[in-house]
Amino acid sequence: MGDRGVLLVTGGSRGIGAAVCRLGARDGYDVVVNYAARKDAAEALVAEIEAGGGRAVAVRGDVGVEADILSLFEAADRFGRLAVLVNNAGIVDLPQALADMSAARLERMFRVNTIGSMLCAREAVKRMSTRRGGAGGAIVNLSSAATKLGAAGQYVDYAASKGAIDTFTIGLAKELATEGIRVTAVRPGIIETEIHASGGLPDRVRDITPSLPMQRPGTAEEVARAVLWLASEAASYSTGAILDVSGARAILP
Repeated sequence: MGDRGVLLVTGGSRGIGAAVCRLGARDGYDVVVNYAARKDAAEALVAEIEAGGGRAVAVRGDVGVEADILSLFEAADRFGRLAVLVNNAGIVDLPQALADMSAARLERMFRVNTIGSMLCAREAVKRMSTRRGGAGGAIVNLSSAATKLGAAGQYVDYAASKGAIDTFTIGLAKELATEGIRVTAVRPGIIETEIHASGGLPDRVRDITPSLPMQRPGTAEEVARAVLWLASEAASYSTGAILDVSGARAILP
């Protein structure tokens, strides 16, 4: 059993989530790899972690469905003491102007990206809060550089859903400051993952790279390192902090 307790990563089977799971296992956490559809990817990641001497389990659950969230946390309880929640699961949709977006699209975006993260945090707090008999812990939310840039003409709904995560991070950090739980967030910029293809722009990273300050995209592992630092005791006085991992893309004039 890992000496750091359980690390639960929503959307943990691919991209940034998978990188957090891999590095977390190396850091001594027992890892709950949550997935919504890609059971094959989640189980392959679990096998990889176990082959490296770690302990992991794959648990299906759509963070846009409250019943699935409750089942996910019950599975985590059976695995061990929850120490860290990483709210990584999120979606993006096809590029559109707001005038063309349906109510169904907007509802789904906020249900998964915002409400799902809030409900997962709620369940984590119930288990971690020292006021409720827990041993404390950390919650790290995944935001986006889009919260500063707005994603006009493409993903204003996504940007707004992540802007809500920024506000939620600050408020929950203050709410839990005396209950042994630190709440932080990471704002990734352009990262080489599959999310761009799911948003209808499979070549987005290639096309945008020349305009990036560092002339390259970030990697999932670079974001994962920031996530795990914020979750660790090395960041023991950091709560309410939102860390840009965007290669200067999100710096405003």
